[in-house]
Amino acid sequence: MGVNVDLTTVWAFIIAFAVFAYVVMDGFDLGIGILFPTFEVGPERDRAMNSIAPVWDGNETWLVLGGGGLFAAFPLAYAVILPATYPLIIAMLLGLVFRGVAFEARWRDPGHRRYWDAAFTGGSLVAAMAQGMTLGALLQGIEVVDRGYAGSWLDWLTPYTLLTGVGTVAGYALLGAAWLVWKLDGPSQEHSRTLAKRAAWATFVLMGAVSLYNLLLNAEYAAHWLSAPEIYYVAPIPIITAIIAVALLRALSVERHSKPFWLALALFFLGMAGLGVTMWPYVVPPGITIWDAAAPERSQIFMLIGVAITMPLIIAYTAWAYWVFRGKVGHEGYH
Repeated sequence: MGVNVDLTTVWAFIIAFAVFAYVVMDGFDLGIGILFPTFEVGPERDRAMNSIAPVWDGNETWLVLGGGGLFAAFPLAYAVILPATYPLIIAMLLGLVFRGVAFEARWRDPGHRRYWDAAFTGGSLVAAMAQGMTLGALLQGIEVVDRGYAGSWLDWLTPYTLLTGVGTVAGYALLGAAWLVWKLDGPSQEHSRTLAKRAAWATFVLMGAVSLYNLLLNAEYAAHWLSAPEIYYVAPIPIITAIIAVALLRALSVERHSKPFWLALALFFLGMAGLGVTMWPYVVPPGITIWDAAAPERSQIFMLIGVAITMPLIIAYTAWAYWVFRGKVGHEGYH
């Protein structure tokens, strides 16, 4: 039994890592799409898109790993979460597909580039909003009866999920703007810096609003944060988050290049750590824990062998790709 519990916890952290990797790596891609209408038509838009051209299509690997890992390691959770969020998942996938087609087509069909640019923005916005609302739908709780989803088609649509959706859009915009501060120079970099400051303030406000809403959403969530002795263990998360927020604003004010992006990533990491504290040990609040939803021990061991082989390869390939295309983006572009 002890081994099974340990394996279940390991799998929970593997999936959490895959989700975080996806949010980090595809988040700034989506953020650039969200901010795209604010860029000047012509070289500025081309450089912004070229900054992610070498790496954007490999980032969904982590989405596949997270979704596939959930299906394999926690099949009950997969069977409940998917029916509860089908409209959101479909919207996200369509947004990602539309965005991917627009990304490539805008270079090959200059006569309709403005329409492809609009599709790129629309797909990015829909995907980001759907991801945030899916998270909100999970956090607010899913109605389960006899190990199956028992809610209605629109249970996911509430003021809380709209708040988490908008918060995700703001956070992705911050990542995208911070990435461009790192990768661009000249007037385009200054424009990105201004966008990053605005997105940072929006992200701070919305993170705070979601955090306070969580305390009112579920008494058990509040207990995780406000009851002794738990409060002594979790207090560093909001404190460090505030420190990172101040450091991020300072880095954007003193014209740093890569530092704002790394601080934005730290902000996302702390946000996800906070969500982990809020939900633990539930994978489907308020009634299904990670152990309730876990696959049999033999299945977990078998899959863990595969992940132990493939995950280092994915990390190595990703690191190599970013290393090869390091540095500022020139005007000649990638396409």
